[in-house]
Amino acid sequence: MSGAGGAGGTADAGGVVAIAGTLEPYLGPLTGLVVDAAIFLAVVVATYVLYKVLIGPLLRRVFDRQGLDEHARRPLQKIVAFLVLFAGVTVAFGAAGYQGFLRSLATIAAAATLAIGFALQDVIKNFVAGVFIYTDKPFRIGDWIEWQGNSGVVEDISFRVTRVRTFDNELLTVPNHTLTSDVVKNPVAKKTLRLKFVFGIDYEDDVDKATDIIVEEAERSDAILDDPAPSVRLTELADSYVGLQSRIWIDDPSRADFVKARADYVKAVKQRFDEEDISIPFPQRTVSGRNEWTDPSSFGGES
Repeated sequence: MSGAGGAGGTADAGGVVAIAGTLEPYLGPLTGLVVDAAIFLAVVVATYVLYKVLIGPLLRRVFDRQGLDEHARRPLQKIVAFLVLFAGVTVAFGAAGYQGFLRSLATIAAAATLAIGFALQDVIKNFVAGVFIYTDKPFRIGDWIEWQGNSGVVEDISFRVTRVRTFDNELLTVPNHTLTSDVVKNPVAKKTLRLKFVFGIDYEDDVDKATDIIVEEAERSDAILDDPAPSVRLTELADSYVGLQSRIWIDDPSRADFVKARADYVKAVKQRFDEEDISIPFPQRTVSGRNEWTDPSSFGGES
């Protein structure tokens, strides 16, 4: 076996020498440098082709078999691509006879790692946070999330940042650490979403009648689920109104579904209130004073 390997190695070396001998009349003293560079480039290109033709498709089949989501596939694909490229470049350095350079590069890299670690603390922190987002899956691409007064739909999750499209069509680039170190609300994480809305009616209006109207309009809506059933609770006795809180559920919600379902429902209840003479009062203030009212014209004296 060793003899065969030695013969193969001799043949490869002989081929390189033959190519060098052919190019030497044209390149002169640069022949060795050009041949080494060509070998290095050939190995790198071969590695790239190997990834695209074999490793990449195989990786996708494994992901499909495991049922991984898109947000989980992207970082894994990038990690595998980086490892394959790193291995290819390492082999290319060895095949091109750059072992000395490779050892020097390793020494420099080891010395620079500490400095880079301090300089890239935020990058490393966000990378680790990205790993947690991948493993914990608090949200996925396409989910509507809310955090620190912001909200939008997740468009992309990378190693360092998460990109979120707001409902005003603005693109927010959010460091991953921000989304793992604070509370993130994911209204669409589950299949259904409960909506709440307080209807204020006058103190003189019939609470039971208003409650029936609110429930009936919920039952008429196609966007609102029958199970769980709509419900109404008296939750407020405010200065100018009695607050009836309606609780309804919608299925497979998105931000657009949420806004439209609530708007149509509130509009329908308002129309029914108008038809049934149930008023929605506005705040009223009564101004009184201890002293007798004086005509403002007297403030400036006699004209």
